[in-house]
Amino acid sequence: MLNGKTALITGASRGIGVAIAKAMAEAGADVAVVFNSGSEKAEAVCSEIKEKYGVKAFYYQCNVADSAQCAELVKKVTTDLGGVDILVNNAGITKDNLLLSMSEEDFDAVINTNLKGSFNMIKACGRNFIRKKYGKIINISSVSALLGTAGQCNYAASKAGVIALTKATARELAARNINCNAIAPGFISTDMTAELEDKYISSIPLKRAGAPEDVAALAVFLASKASDYITGEVIRIDGGLAIGG
Repeated sequence: MLNGKTALITGASRGIGVAIAKAMAEAGADVAVVFNSGSEKAEAVCSEIKEKYGVKAFYYQCNVADSAQCAELVKKVTTDLGGVDILVNNAGITKDNLLLSMSEEDFDAVINTNLKGSFNMIKACGRNFIRKKYGKIINISSVSALLGTAGQCNYAASKAGVIALTKATARELAARNINCNAIAPGFISTDMTAELEDKYISSIPLKRAGAPEDVAALAVFLASKASDYITGEVIRIDGGLAIGG
């Protein structure tokens, strides 16, 4: 499905990012696994991908909030893998607190990674996409952007910004055969959310958490030819949590 393509996935050393990297590789794409910390995990992901799927896989450290690092990252990936065809902006952080108790530093840190980081990566890959007249951009947002979550004003704002960024990017780049869409996951079961699972299940219509592989399957679809006529879309994958949101 993705043979001959190269996928760059940020935040790909754990959770949803790992699942997306593996799913892209299983579909035939070479992958660039991007992480900010935890090189051992990223290396292990690449080793597993190469052994299991027989595609190329390289790992790279990058703080996506730093535009210069993003530009340098894309140069390295282009040297190693011949360019980027699919960009998945998955890198994200949380620094939760109630609005009146939240520090300016924590607000800025989340905005800079989650929103500005997506902007930086799209800009870094953009000229490459325009030259080829081809590109698939997949931004990971959140149902928090649609519903708002108490204690997450910084996170919800950043992910709402990702939705607006997705729509504006889709309009700007559509004439160059570049698709830009967003995925808005709900409660996805990962190591980070394990302790919260029981608290949220009752509010999910399907009465269960999602799996990282659910998000990954949707990302592969949006990266494939099957989605060529879809752009500027925000697709919830949340078990019905944000119905009507």
